[in-house]
Amino acid sequence: MAQIKRMECQLEIKSSADKFFDAYKTKAQLMPKMANQVVRDVKLVEGSGWNSEGSVRQWYIVAGGKLETCKEMMEKVDDKNRTIVYKLVEGEIMKAFKSWKSILNVMPMGEGSLVKWTMEFEKQNDDVPDPVKYGEFLTVWSKNVDTYLFNV
Repeated sequence: MAQIKRMECQLEIKSSADKFFDAYKTKAQLMPKMANQVVRDVKLVEGSGWNSEGSVRQWYIVAGGKLETCKEMMEKVDDKNRTIVYKLVEGEIMKAFKSWKSILNVMPMGEGSLVKWTMEFEKQNDDVPDPVKYGEFLTVWSKNVDTYLFNV
């Protein structure tokens, strides 16, 4: 029986929830500029636009100090709750995991926001370690985007 596991990471940021959410929703093509420490490149490979549900993007990321590629689909966008569900469909990560979703949720908090990433995954087998390096990647990515947005 398949076992879907969850891992969460969250961080406080200085940017407004709307501005931060909008960056992930509508500005994926700018991520290499906003977060060049961990996002090297991104290309739209399928779909009617960068920010449409069902669009597929090829990412070139640095996770755990190693350059990796992955294809993800923007599966669902909930503007009201500032939530985006990304489903990975291809890439190095899929060698270790049967399924993978990254869920971004951004909530206003004080003068800034709280960013919460939830990773839902199914390991290929029990020997696969927990995906701590991907949680670290998502955290660093969020910090980089926040710094960029706060300084523009």
